[in-house]
Amino acid sequence: MKVKYLAHASFLLETNDGVRIIIDPYEPGGFEGKVRYKPINNPCDIVLISHEHSDHNYTQDIPGSPTIVKETTTVSGIDFKGVFTYHDETKGSERGNNNVFVFTADGTTFCHLGDLGHLLTPEHKSQIGKIDVLFVPVGGAYTIGAEEGTQIVNFLEPKLVIPMHYKTSSIDFPIVKIDEFINNKPRVKKLEISTTEIILPSEQEIWVFKPELL
Repeated sequence: MKVKYLAHASFLLETNDGVRIIIDPYEPGGFEGKVRYKPINNPCDIVLISHEHSDHNYTQDIPGSPTIVKETTTVSGIDFKGVFTYHDETKGSERGNNNVFVFTADGTTFCHLGDLGHLLTPEHKSQIGKIDVLFVPVGGAYTIGAEEGTQIVNFLEPKLVIPMHYKTSSIDFPIVKIDEFINNKPRVKKLEISTTEIILPSEQEIWVFKPELL
């Protein structure tokens, strides 16, 4: 399984059989120009959408006719589970609902938290199950922040943590930089690449990718 960090909360995963999955594609220039990442124009077979905000649901630039997944379903032999959560701490009254997606491919179980806005409950953990790779937002303001992200990592106990949705030079949201999350944490790898093969570590690690479309 190869994983490429496109930017923001968007990733491209490619299975050993060549199934390509894009998660949460953003709109370049969205939110009145605050999203300045380059367009996503990678062809793919499946697009996962965690919620209906333009920095997570923009499929217009993606070539071809990928299958759009917004809830629990099976596509190309992969079972995608959507776990219902909220985009805020007030049961969606501020920013609506959010789907946490869980799926297994090439023997590895992935969990993408989307724009999760609150801590997870034991019921959520039961629905999510045992996972290997966790994509976790850490920027705060619109999602959980560094502290809550750390609590969720400790709660779900993935083998590999990939942070997302944090401040960069190409986003004008009032969110924090990645340092807020990784400071003083052990086994942090700052990768100067956007794409790599997923090989699970024996002890939990945090991988910080360089966004390809910065």
